[in-house]
Amino acid sequence: MALATRRIRQGQADYWPGFVDAMATLLLVIIFLLSIFMLAQFYLSQAITGRDAVLQSLRAQISQLTELLALEEGRSADMETTLASLSASLAEAEDEKTRLSGLLAQAQTGGAEAQALRSQLTEQERLTAQAQAQVELFNQQIAALRQQLASLEEALEASEAKDKESQAQIADLGRRLNTALAQRVQELARARSEFFGRLRTALGERDDIQIVGDRFVFQAEVFFASGSAALNPDGEAELDTIATAISEIADDVPGDINWVLRIDGHSDAQPIATAEFPSNWHLSADRAIAVVRYLIARGVPPNRLLAAGFGEFQPLAAGDSAADLRRNRRIEFKLTER
Repeated sequence: MALATRRIRQGQADYWPGFVDAMATLLLVIIFLLSIFMLAQFYLSQAITGRDAVLQSLRAQISQLTELLALEEGRSADMETTLASLSASLAEAEDEKTRLSGLLAQAQTGGAEAQALRSQLTEQERLTAQAQAQVELFNQQIAALRQQLASLEEALEASEAKDKESQAQIADLGRRLNTALAQRVQELARARSEFFGRLRTALGERDDIQIVGDRFVFQAEVFFASGSAALNPDGEAELDTIATAISEIADDVPGDINWVLRIDGHSDAQPIATAEFPSNWHLSADRAIAVVRYLIARGVPPNRLLAAGFGEFQPLAAGDSAADLRRNRRIEFKLTER
């Protein structure tokens, strides 16, 4: 504050830190929205995959019903042709019966000839009755077939209606899922913004604390001595401030958001090999665990904390100068969703 006052008095106000904070916050929101969008796409694809299986089954049923309908229509056409043929035969038999009846009337006095005509007439009547029976049977079969065709058409219409209903349900599911995810994005973004704002205010402007993307970055020296994972008094004081900020926002985060505060330990590239820490992996992980244990002791729920050690494999600076090594030795805090 004194430095800022001197700069203002000297007419040299420095707006760069504010600009960097604004850009970092914007980048944080963009990255978070992208990750939520990918998650939304994943869940939506899972839901659509299940719906696609149902639609595929319905389409298979529709195809089968269409094939059956075509077969039944073919059978109906064949039976109609047969019926027409039988009707023609029946008409011919009726004509022959009429002709024979005329001949019989003319030969009523003819003796043997009349008897022969009566036999022919009787046989013709038998054939006519048989043809009529076949025609009646075919009429019944055609009526049954038409009833089957009507049932198949109803089943086909029902399947098509169910297909349309399923597609409408999928579209509605997608809209509701997108709305729910957008709401969760906004809620988590508000919680993260509030957490960052409170923590920034509580910690104040310090050179050994930076905001990189969506993380608070503390130099390791704030909490630990060189080569140690034991918290120093100054580090415990900083963690008290962080624990208070977490407790203040915990009740404001919606209950359906499964948030966690991830603590990441990072080391520089200088190798370490002691009885306590065989590698930088061990050192970075033990430092993260030490921070988590202290926050738990200050009332932060254990299920809201996550410790991770990255060793020297996620550097912020690529060089090997003293300043670069110091920058890579750090503890990071990231508010995220599990």
